[in-house]
Amino acid sequence: MRRAILATVTAVAALLGAQGPAEAGGLYDAIKARGVLNCGIHTGLPGFALPDSRGVWQGFDVDFCRGLAAALFNDPDKVRYTPLSSPTRFTALSSGEVDVLFRVSTETMLRDVGLGIRAITPNFYDGHGFMVRGNTNISKASELGGATICLLQGTTNEQVTAEYFRTNNLQFSPVLFARTDQATDALQAGRCDAFGTDASQLAAVRSSMQNPGEWKILDERFSKEPYGPYVRRGDDEWYDVVRWYVNAVIQAEESGVTRANVDEMKRTTTNPDTRRLLGVTPELGQALKLDPNWVVNIVKAVGNYGEIYERHMGPRSPVGLARGANELWTRGGLLYALPMR
Repeated sequence: MRRAILATVTAVAALLGAQGPAEAGGLYDAIKARGVLNCGIHTGLPGFALPDSRGVWQGFDVDFCRGLAAALFNDPDKVRYTPLSSPTRFTALSSGEVDVLFRVSTETMLRDVGLGIRAITPNFYDGHGFMVRGNTNISKASELGGATICLLQGTTNEQVTAEYFRTNNLQFSPVLFARTDQATDALQAGRCDAFGTDASQLAAVRSSMQNPGEWKILDERFSKEPYGPYVRRGDDEWYDVVRWYVNAVIQAEESGVTRANVDEMKRTTTNPDTRRLLGVTPELGQALKLDPNWVVNIVKAVGNYGEIYERHMGPRSPVGLARGANELWTRGGLLYALPMR
């Protein structure tokens, strides 16, 4: 018994000892010393993360990885992308395979407190919906009783769908997939009557289908799905950098700072908040141990939040989504940067 207790105490002490350097800022220091950011992204979803014809990753989440690399290294290309499926994404993060997860991941309480990871702050607002063939008479989810529904394993959508049908005393048959492309193929092949996931992902999936006009996304939304980055627990400095990086991207739009005018604004602005943001007065960068021009470098690399959104998700993009809840708070949306002072 004593030997067993001693072995347990030794194991716990070893674990705590291994975690000690991270708590002291080890991860943040290691990333800077490594000179490249390891960023977890989707395995392939139009608008969020998808390789182009040259094999170069493009998308909303990809640009958030690139912007963070620009803040850290003044080089948006110093990123190593790791495509992760829904079931493996949090394990990859908690094990140290990636430094940060920018991967259409809803920030929830149980994920934040129970998986050894930390939710940062939302950078995209969405809600669960369903997509069906356009030639059906289905116009609302209550008409899907008895349907076979494609779902992604290990997502909040799997839970939301089950709870909706159970609450409304409806039967359905789930068909689970690890990847979005697998679910999309099954839907087009007729293995499922509907696909249940977040509305932005449904729009992204539809844009990549053989005949997008043959599919409709039902109007109802059944959940709150605030996407945002995750980091693993144990390094407050790294958490702070990622948190204030996301706020800076939003604040740049609030302040009217764009790729086209960032140099001019830095040179001429008299607004104290904008001067702090753009490093004219250096206290924000100093607080995060970053270059005073860290926000300038971000905006030059990827633009402000609105520019990122319009490029990959907006009405003129293949995904074709209006800003909606992802508009700035001053224009009726939910995006609100914390005060950067």
